[in-house]
Amino acid sequence: MRKIITSELLNANKYLLFQNKEKAKRAAELAAANNELAVQNTEKEKRAAELIIANKELAYQNDEKEKRAAELIIANKELAYQNDEKEKRAAELIIANAELIFQNTEKENRAAELVIANHELAFQNEEKEKRAAELIVSNEELLFQNGEKEKRAAELIIANHELAFQNLEKEKRAAELIIANHELLFQNEEKEKRAAELSIAYNKIKKAEEFLREYIAGLEEMMFMTHHKVRQPVANILGISELLADCIGKPVTLKRLVGYMKESAVSLDNFTKELTAFITDLEQKGKNKHLL
Repeated sequence: MRKIITSELLNANKYLLFQNKEKAKRAAELAAANNELAVQNTEKEKRAAELIIANKELAYQNDEKEKRAAELIIANKELAYQNDEKEKRAAELIIANAELIFQNTEKENRAAELVIANHELAFQNEEKEKRAAELIVSNEELLFQNGEKEKRAAELIIANHELAFQNLEKEKRAAELIIANHELLFQNEEKEKRAAELSIAYNKIKKAEEFLREYIAGLEEMMFMTHHKVRQPVANILGISELLADCIGKPVTLKRLVGYMKESAVSLDNFTKELTAFITDLEQKGKNKHLL
């Protein structure tokens, strides 16, 4: 009987020793899980820091639109890197869940012995759910940032279209200004031509006025010459012709009167020649004025 009890005690001790080893393994596994959780928390803090940096970069991008294209490429690379990291964390979480399922199976076999371990594991599950919720929030924030980046890219495209339209309008205005300048230059040339023509016409009118004044002065001089130089010989001839009738029987006196009449005729002929020369000279001056 004692041998049986001793054998049972030995078996119980062995079983207890085995349970202690299992508990130690579970404790080691829990420690490893805690380490993994700490690593995950560290990674999440890094992700949070990276998100803060990304937010700062986004604010900087809004201020520096000219550098957006390069910054967007860098942000996309960082986002791809973050996605790779998240996929790695998801794979690690799947592995951890698989390990957790295995642990739950083992704990169900040792329900009585591992109640405390189950409580601790439930706590770990809650922590992992919190971490998963935080990861979901982080993913939503990242999705929001991607949406904001896409909006910024769309705004940049619209701004580029507006800038291209403004440049096209400026080119049109420049072309219109060139055409207007050509028209203004043509108008100025036409005005200069009209001014030159008016100046020529004014000079012609001025010369014509000078010619008219000279012509009038010449006519006045002709009238003066006619009045003084023609009237006297004509008066002499008329007077002598009256005296001739009385001197028919007086040859000497008749001869002298004929001489006087001849002088008056010569004087009248000279004046006629002088008047003809004067009129010719006046006409030539008029022609010269017109040629100028």
